[in-house]
Amino acid sequence: MTFAMIEVEQFGPVRRISHNRPEARNAESRQLLQELDEAVTEAVADDAVRVIVIAGKGDHFSAGHDLKEAQRERADFTVEQRWAFEEVHYYDYCLRIFNAPKPVIAQVQGACVAGAFMVANMCDIIIASEDAVFSDPVAHTLGAAAVEVLVHPWVLGHRKARELLYTGGRLSAAEAEKAGMVNHVVPRDQLEERTLALANKIAEAPPFALRLLKRSLNRSLEAQGFAIALAAHFDTHQLSHVSEAFKAARDKGLSTAIRKHGGD
Repeated sequence: MTFAMIEVEQFGPVRRISHNRPEARNAESRQLLQELDEAVTEAVADDAVRVIVIAGKGDHFSAGHDLKEAQRERADFTVEQRWAFEEVHYYDYCLRIFNAPKPVIAQVQGACVAGAFMVANMCDIIIASEDAVFSDPVAHTLGAAAVEVLVHPWVLGHRKARELLYTGGRLSAAEAEKAGMVNHVVPRDQLEERTLALANKIAEAPPFALRLLKRSLNRSLEAQGFAIALAAHFDTHQLSHVSEAFKAARDKGLSTAIRKHGGD
């Protein structure tokens, strides 16, 4: 399949799927997310693929959801329309990465903001360059209750997640590694090499064993309420779209929020 906003590359048993809008800081438009979802589905179905890497071309992994497109196309959505759109393109797509029966590695450099934070943290492993920065400023910039998939406390712990979300601040790659969210921090010029090396090491294991192992690991989170917690927050997030603060941000134009957090 030919894609316009992602790039798909094969390295032996490793399939790398990259955000490919570097001129827009890899902002996740509707089309990009659809293509990403399709590419992950294809990689899962392909027996030649043992490990999937999700990456970003250029200086940044991704600056998050394409808010310019959102302003143009969805600013006047009804509650029902926004709920349906975000359930499909944000919530369902993220969970398909999490539930992919093959190991998925996020290769992160530069900005990893909001919606991109969700995508990266649905992966099994995160390898980040030293200049990577993670943030979810949505409460401050849009008046909404964080992003659609509240994975933050599961990957950072409650204390660090609360501070990050309440302040709208940022985590450096080193801070994210210290908190346990990032597995390895490497020099920028070694990011691709180190990610592929780890992916190929994982690919040496029998695929069926990896599939069963990932299922058990995911179920350990499910047993703690992971799926229920994410679903509950998605509903709460939708409520925040009818708040006065969100309406004010929308009416000012989402480009204002874009400038605040550095997205496209």
